[in-house]
Amino acid sequence: MSEDRRGRPSTGRPNGSRARTERRPQDRAKTADPARRASYDTLRIVEDSDAYANLTLPPMLRERHITGRDAGFATELTYGTLRYRGRYDAIIDTVVDRPLDRLDPPVLDVLRLGAHQLLAMRVPDHAAVSATVGLARATVGAGSAQFVNAILRRIAERPLAQWLDIIAAEQPDETARLALTTSHPAWIVRSLRQSLSATPDGATDLPALLEADNTAPAVTLVLRPGLATDADAPETRPTRWAPTARSLEHGDPGALTAVRESRIGVQDEGSQLVTLVAAAAPVEGEDSRWLDLCAGPGGKAALLGALLAERAPDGELLANEISAHRARLVEQSMTAVRRVLPGLSVRTGDGRELGEEHPGGFDRVLVDAPCTGLGALRRRPESRWRRSLSDLATLGPLQRELLTSALAATRPGGVVAYVTCSPHLAETQTVVTDVLKRAEHAEVLDAVAITEQLVGAPVPGQQGHYLQLWPHRHGTDAMFLALIRR
Repeated sequence: MSEDRRGRPSTGRPNGSRARTERRPQDRAKTADPARRASYDTLRIVEDSDAYANLTLPPMLRERHITGRDAGFATELTYGTLRYRGRYDAIIDTVVDRPLDRLDPPVLDVLRLGAHQLLAMRVPDHAAVSATVGLARATVGAGSAQFVNAILRRIAERPLAQWLDIIAAEQPDETARLALTTSHPAWIVRSLRQSLSATPDGATDLPALLEADNTAPAVTLVLRPGLATDADAPETRPTRWAPTARSLEHGDPGALTAVRESRIGVQDEGSQLVTLVAAAAPVEGEDSRWLDLCAGPGGKAALLGALLAERAPDGELLANEISAHRARLVEQSMTAVRRVLPGLSVRTGDGRELGEEHPGGFDRVLVDAPCTGLGALRRRPESRWRRSLSDLATLGPLQRELLTSALAATRPGGVVAYVTCSPHLAETQTVVTDVLKRAEHAEVLDAVAITEQLVGAPVPGQQGHYLQLWPHRHGTDAMFLALIRR
């Protein structure tokens, strides 16, 4: 293949006979192995349909009967490629002869998959190149496969550390260097730095947080109280914070009978913890009518329902979700809970209307507000490439309206829990502060103290009455919790 003036491979097709004689036999693979093909198909679905990989890949693996080591390989290849997309794009950009936005997106996805195998997985270079070229032949055609072969061979010439030095050297400042080398958009790096600066010792934590975002989390199960015990979750171990949480050592959680029966769910420990604290916050008077204002996809609602069933079997839980599809997911999560809590109902509707429809109607309300999801980047790596700073302008008013509605739906003496899976100050403290300026007879409770009483240990890195969890400090998603009593 010819090269341009900068020594980069040309995308023009080489002489066919010469290319065939120069390539080794293993580089002429014509088919894609099932694991790599599943990773490629997932990337395309994520890109074309705004789907989430963690909701796309597992069922695909089951449907295609990809199990064991092959399933593990496909999982690491898919999530790793999504996490490090920004890093790999910068590396690919140094060796191609055109801007990346002029490459066909499927070809770029194949190159990203190849780069991850070469630079971050224990795959021999020749195998990574050969198998990825085979994937290219099967998905984007023989001509593009030749181009993929040339680019990947150039990438294989240097180890990751050298590539990171090369792409970092071209950046104008530290934020840009961190963004590229840790594969985060620059606006997210700036936002996380600002959020950390509001916490003790946060000024030096940014690199550790960005690294934690790129570390695959363990699978965490929730043992829904009254519905499951440790006997239903063999080969798991207790976690650090939430008493309901168990870490799955290995295997597919879907293989557990209790998971299929929804007595156990897959749920991040931080998500469990804020739900438990929301249910533990002291209310004045009755405590039997609960509301989950934004219930989809149903993990927190199912935990709330199990807790309410133990506390008040005749109690009522209304799980509200604006999306019909997500409301169906809530129903599925509630299958086992419904048997122990007859007063459970799932509603499809706008949570902003519930304050007017049911003024003062609930003792306890959870608002798991829609947000940028910056707290779950390790779990949903594609989110970092979908969100932008402008999303805050849209989400901010919605978050304020939902919290205002929740307060209106809560009776005097009741408690509202405001939760986001984002540490961004504009989605957390600022929202609560703005709403409370207009709220009458509302006080902030000490969520940190209630959490420490629940877990029986100090929770490090806290400041003030709001609870803020972090991946690098607590091993959870970066969940935020504010407790407000009417």
